[in-house]
Amino acid sequence: MKKVLFAVLVLAALALAACGGGSNAVATLAPVPAEYAGKASPLGADAAAAGAEVFKTNCESCHGPQGHGDGPAGVALDPAPKNLPELAAQAGDDYLYWRINTGKEGTSMVAWKGVLTDDQIWQAVAFIRTLK
Repeated sequence: MKKVLFAVLVLAALALAACGGGSNAVATLAPVPAEYAGKASPLGADAAAAGAEVFKTNCESCHGPQGHGDGPAGVALDPAPKNLPELAAQAGDDYLYWRINTGKEGTSMVAWKGVLTDDQIWQAVAFIRTLK
């Protein structure tokens, strides 16, 4: 009887662990590379207003209007786009700038370097900070 109960508990634990795979939760963040570490926005307080337009044009289709990872294009992506308000709560501006600039291998997050200017990337970072 004890062996059967133990087997059931092990199987239940494995099943529960497998359920977390599709989560949009933020995992442990990768360390920011030295060339990006400590970078801070050179822009003023009005950057978020300009960033709203950058975000709407380039990010909203995947991340959704509030950045929750629920945009129409994001529905088909695996892994799903990050929930940006959750990510922004854990990440520094240098991390956000780095990820927008270089993208993330193994995901659909593309590199925006060369597509967006540095100022536009910083504007997007400022806007992401306003998302709830």
